[in-house]
Amino acid sequence: MSNRSSNQPAAPNASNFLNNFKYEVANELGMNNYQTVDKGQLTSRENGYVGGYMVKKMIQYAEENMPGSASMSAGFNGQAK
Repeated sequence: MSNRSSNQPAAPNASNFLNNFKYEVANELGMNNYQTVDKGQLTSRENGYVGGYMVKKMIQYAEENMPGSASMSAGFNGQAK
């Protein structure tokens, strides 16, 4: 099966990192055979769960490494969440 995805990473050299990250996340979710299984045989829920968890982890990483990240714990009106 050919890769028909039109999604391209913003950084050209990020493809390998993102693939490894995807398999790492799938393993964390208990999908140990994700790398070898035909993704077309998985449900949308299974594939979406991996992608959603990847996004969650990337946002968490960005928030933790953002300059002034201590201010992220306050709401828009300056009150603690």
